Amino acid sequence: MVTTTYAGAQQSTRRPRLRFVGSVSAACSVGLTVVAALLVWFFLVAPDHLDQLSPTSLVRLPVEAVAILTLVLLLPPRLAQGLALLAGLATGLLALVKVLDTGFSGALGRPFNPAVDLGYLGSAVSLLGDSFGRTQAMLAAVLAGVATVAVLVLTPLAALRVTGVARRHRGAAWLALAALALAWLGFSVSGLRLPAGPPVATNSATALAVAEGRRFYAGIKDQQAFAQSAAHDAFSSTPGADLLTGLRGKDVLVVFVESYGRVAVQGSSFSPQIVAELDAGTRQLAASGYTTRSAFLTSPTYGGASWLAHSTFESGLWIDSQPRYDKLMTTKQMPLSVAFKRAGWRAVADIPPDNRDWPQGRSYYHYDTVYDSRNVGYRGPKFSYAPVPDQYTFSAFRRLELARSDRKPVMAEIDLVSSHSPWTPLPHLLPWDQLGDGSVYDGMPAQGKRVKQVWPDAAKVQEVYGQSIQYSLASLISFLTTYPDPNLVLLVLGDHQPAAIVSGTGSDHDVPITVIASDPAVIDRISPWHWQPGLRPHPNAPVWPMDTFRNRFLAAYGPRPGLSR
Repeated sequence: MVTTTYAGAQQSTRRPRLRFVGSVSAACSVGLTVVAALLVWFFLVAPDHLDQLSPTSLVRLPVEAVAILTLVLLLPPRLAQGLALLAGLATGLLALVKVLDTGFSGALGRPFNPAVDLGYLGSAVSLLGDSFGRTQAMLAAVLAGVATVAVLVLTPLAALRVTGVARRHRGAAWLALAALALAWLGFSVSGLRLPAGPPVATNSATALAVAEGRRFYAGIKDQQAFAQSAAHDAFSSTPGADLLTGLRGKDVLVVFVESYGRVAVQGSSFSPQIVAELDAGTRQLAASGYTTRSAFLTSPTYGGASWLAHSTFESGLWIDSQPRYDKLMTTKQMPLSVAFKRAGWRAVADIPPDNRDWPQGRSYYHYDTVYDSRNVGYRGPKFSYAPVPDQYTFSAFRRLELARSDRKPVMAEIDLVSSHSPWTPLPHLLPWDQLGDGSVYDGMPAQGKRVKQVWPDAAKVQEVYGQSIQYSLASLISFLTTYPDPNLVLLVLGDHQPAAIVSGTGSDHDVPITVIASDPAVIDRISPWHWQPGLRPHPNAPVWPMDTFRNRFLAAYGPRPGLSR
């Protein structure tokens, strides 16, 4: 009797415990389904650019969810499961595209294009390492990889779970589906939207997929069109003796100032300080015997990918993507460096941030020498992205090239990178005779603002950007006035506008360009261009596409294409 009572007590104790465990399990199952549904829903309705994300932007009804649920309920079990997995994978891929669109719009001013942009991902990691440190860059890359895998795995599983629950409760699912379809139709017809939000009824996921498909197709077609345009060079038949006759005996420097865009000289909180630097520099250069003329060029890139602007300027072809750049490197389109070499100049490049060989410098540009951070004798500290300060770059170039005796005239591309993001810490100007091997800069980076003290506060970023441009320009002006040279000609220009955090969304791609020369005959050659006097182009200055400069330059300083002397 006692045993029976004890067994009954045990059994009665187990039943509440089992009911409790069952209730918890059921609640967890329901919660997991809700989370899965919200995940898929979020990825479908989140805006194309995540910087537009807000609570009202998520209160939307996606037609894709209605369509997928309808098919899942109509199809046989295996086909329904396959469809759910494919739909989940597609939704995950679209979510990643939205993230990439946000990143590319902020950095390069345009959405992601899968046909041309995958090659930038490795460059982005390298840039992060140069700017913020290798450890942080590797950590960011690992986290991005883990997040990508998680999205591509969890989203299909979430879709499979939600559709599986719908199939097990067909009656309720059909009723819910009918309500959702009627609601979507009503919201679509009425155009209902919440305050400061997009329309409630949406097909944004489908529209994004179609847009990405069109961009991909356009990218493929673009390569075919570019190959045809690169097959003919207007100056290919011009003899070397007829090229650049108006610059004979001159040293010609093409100086790219990193991130030097129109925003630097007008319409921003920091432009007055830069304008003051330019106007004072114009007076100083005039006192040293230089004349200046300025205008704007429209760059093929924005916020980054400087090599696209460099190759556009030199080749006379519009290079706005990595595939175009890669194709250009295999063509015989004559860059300015080759034109100068054919006309008798020595051609060199000075690219301070490089720490490895650059094959295209030899194979396409045919530079006689390429200087980088390894061979200019610099023994000082690195300033964030910039391994060599701009002032030292000029000093080393003068020592290695301009100060040499018994030499041919030199044509050089010189890249100034102290104004490269993240724009802090910055060096400051020093007496030229104290630069030495650069060790004089020891301790200077610690005196400036650290990256984490500035980023991502837009106002602080804009402030240090302006200061970096001022430093680069001051280095240039000080170099020219300290070492005046009657046979020196400079083309000074920006490569692209700074990223959106500085230049704002929707800004143009214009960059300043200035010709500097002591010889009046050099400036007279370009008088038909109607460029403005001074280092600073005014808002109404001429604006040319960057790819048109090469032909106009070669025509101004030599005979027209195909004509002999």
